[in-house]
Amino acid sequence: MQYSDIDKRKKAFVFELDNVIYPEKDYLFQVYYLFNSFLEYTELIDAKAATDFMVNTYLSEGKDKVFASAQQQFNIDEKYRANFNHLLLTVKLPLKLLIYQKVLGMLQDIVVDRKKIFIVTNGNPAQQLNKIKQTEWNGLEGYLTCYFADEIKPKPATDVIELLLNEHNLERRDLIMMGNTETDTLYAEACGIDYININDILTNTQ
Repeated sequence: MQYSDIDKRKKAFVFELDNVIYPEKDYLFQVYYLFNSFLEYTELIDAKAATDFMVNTYLSEGKDKVFASAQQQFNIDEKYRANFNHLLLTVKLPLKLLIYQKVLGMLQDIVVDRKKIFIVTNGNPAQQLNKIKQTEWNGLEGYLTCYFADEIKPKPATDVIELLLNEHNLERRDLIMMGNTETDTLYAEACGIDYININDILTNTQ
């Protein structure tokens, strides 16, 4: 699927952030690198080995298992959990986050068509904002309107979309949602809004 396949009557596009606009691993892996560089300096832990372990844990078990697994593997003091969590929220990345190329093309097409772009994202609002600020938007920053669902009620609760519709004088039929998780699918169904799994865009070969 590509932008030209989407119903031309749609007036606004609603995107999740992680793994929809950009690959979440690009943020997390830089956090792992910086955290372990700090531990190498303070605790003489092998930064490369610890970073590789965290990356592999993320890939095999998910992000929620990363610190606990590394803590056990490298005997990391519990006091460093707070450092790790703080870094996840506030990190200054060495490298900007890059938007998926096909998503970037779609965002640019949406702007050219003078339609609205919303980011409605779950997760810690401070962390999600930090990601947004460190994304290379290629001049699209001024066209984005962001809603942090956890400030109201996380998806799949429909509270945020109700607020969005009211604030921007839109109707449900005007919107289309882009996501990649079961939560996103349930959210779109609960809201009564058309939905596209972003993988249908990313895997398009045309």
